[in-house]
Amino acid sequence: MNDSKNVLRSKEETAAKTALESREKGILQAAGEKYNQHNRDISSKTVFDNAVLCAQFLRDNLDMPALKDVEPEDIEDVSERYYPYLGTEFNPDTVKRIRILDVEKGKKNGKKNGRTEPAFLVSLIDHKSLVEYDVSMQLLRYMVCIWTEYRREMEKLQKGSTGQKSFRYPVIIPVVYYEGRQEWTADRHLGGRICDSSKYMGWIPDFQYEVIRIHDYSDGELLERGNEMSLIMLINKIQDTEDLERFIQIPPERLNRIIQDSPEHIVEVLVTVMENLCFKINVSAEERLQCVRKVKMRDMGYLWENMEKIDIQEERRKVEEERRKAEEERRKAEKERKRADEAEKKLRLAEEKIKQLQEYDT
Repeated sequence: MNDSKNVLRSKEETAAKTALESREKGILQAAGEKYNQHNRDISSKTVFDNAVLCAQFLRDNLDMPALKDVEPEDIEDVSERYYPYLGTEFNPDTVKRIRILDVEKGKKNGKKNGRTEPAFLVSLIDHKSLVEYDVSMQLLRYMVCIWTEYRREMEKLQKGSTGQKSFRYPVIIPVVYYEGRQEWTADRHLGGRICDSSKYMGWIPDFQYEVIRIHDYSDGELLERGNEMSLIMLINKIQDTEDLERFIQIPPERLNRIIQDSPEHIVEVLVTVMENLCFKINVSAEERLQCVRKVKMRDMGYLWENMEKIDIQEERRKVEEERRKAEEERRKAEKERKRADEAEKKLRLAEEKIKQLQEYDT
């Protein structure tokens, strides 16, 4: 038995080493890449695709009795079912079916009070880095697609079932996971996007979506939770040098305690999150390698102890300067275009005048 365990442990260590070498190779190949919204969306999707992290997120951030005891095994990722409806627009977002034990209690064959009800609810998590004022309409499109697909599934199981009086659609909980520093100022109700909605409430569909803004939580609150999802939220809060310095000052043992027993698949997600942070603060490829190695070893302390001074504000000034130059070039090009249009107009007028003179002479 011990020999079998040793063989299994050896295989796991070999697999972990191979994964680390592959990631290190990828880091070196990506040395010249820029951090952008795509990186952030990929990181967010990687996080919520993980059932353990998603369960932690739902339990800690949504004040709903039905979710207070949700476990990873209760969660099924069904995001890919909706790609045919929405294509790439839907890629950064995740749809989860969450089995609700309370719904099943007292029910037989999925029926309650004569109604056929789903034994699950659906969470729709949409990641945002900036305030988007049309998000309620975007979420409505997603929700309609989810209900449409559910109807198709039920009709496939039993033709005509969705037309019965007892048929019910699953509850959908729309959630915006927001990493921006500024306040979320978009209306959280769909009705807020409809003209004169207060006058026509009886004819307008409406719902409210939840906003989980990571900057609403202090570092202490997130650390107190003591789980990996809250650690990821803590890392994603880093927006400037002040945030980074505050993170670096966290006692290493508090961070290491969170991930000391984390399974390998969770550590891999943490590595991805830390890589994105390294891109954001513009560290070198070698420093990213060092960071990855430490996280893989479950050593979150002193991640950048040998790194040169980081100046995110300077990087932002450079980006702003590049934006200003690009705007100047755009204005110059616009002026040139206008001059060209005016010259073309003058040429046409001259040609028309010459034509008129020629006709007069004849």
